[in-house]
Amino acid sequence: MPTYCIIGTNRGLGLEFVRQLAASPDNTIIATVRPSADRADLEKVASPTTHVLECDTANVQSVHIFSNQVARNILAGADGPSTTKIDYLIISAGINGTPPGQDSLSLNPVLLNEQIAVNVVGPAKVVEFLVDRKALSPSVRILNMSTGLASLALSSGMSPRKSISYSMSKAALNMLTVHQGYDLRARGLVQAVVIAMDPGWVKTRMGGEGAQIEPEESISGMLKVLHALKDEDNVSFFGRDGQRKPW
Repeated sequence: MPTYCIIGTNRGLGLEFVRQLAASPDNTIIATVRPSADRADLEKVASPTTHVLECDTANVQSVHIFSNQVARNILAGADGPSTTKIDYLIISAGINGTPPGQDSLSLNPVLLNEQIAVNVVGPAKVVEFLVDRKALSPSVRILNMSTGLASLALSSGMSPRKSISYSMSKAALNMLTVHQGYDLRARGLVQAVVIAMDPGWVKTRMGGEGAQIEPEESISGMLKVLHALKDEDNVSFFGRDGQRKPW
């Protein structure tokens, strides 16, 4: 019975991850939402084995409290520490607040810092604190939700380039993925696999007008890739179709 932890599930891709995973009663799901988030849609798709916890990735203290709750209230057994660990960690929470037309010559430092806090620091602290609480399986699979806009190789060929602060924050998330993949193994999680994933241009609130892929298609593809990961896939960047993307 695998245990999944999905960060950011009240809407969009995270919500669809819960919907598809909740279809199997064998799956234990830890689903996080921001304290102010509307949980109505999540409650509709959650299974009896879904645990909803608060976690604001923009707030390091919130992430710390969340990791303690996971260790003490969900993974711990009645008589003390449990052998249950998180098998799959999916970090879906993210923001894109880049105004149309903003480029590297008109970069808004406030917006950039906000996006780095959520898109980079938050995922870093989620993994760090869960490792500290010994909540991750030695063979954990970690999916950091990235984007094709984070690829330096692909962005160099785009005209015009898009979403300067968002793409910068997600490029930093890709670098974090590389470091996490090696650092986790150095800390004893010797079979851990950490990847970045591009879900495609999905029809969500963040995807906006023009998006072409339904959430159901994107998530089913990503889950297929996630479940098929092998040891040699550590520190890789994948598309939802399983094809590798250039960093």
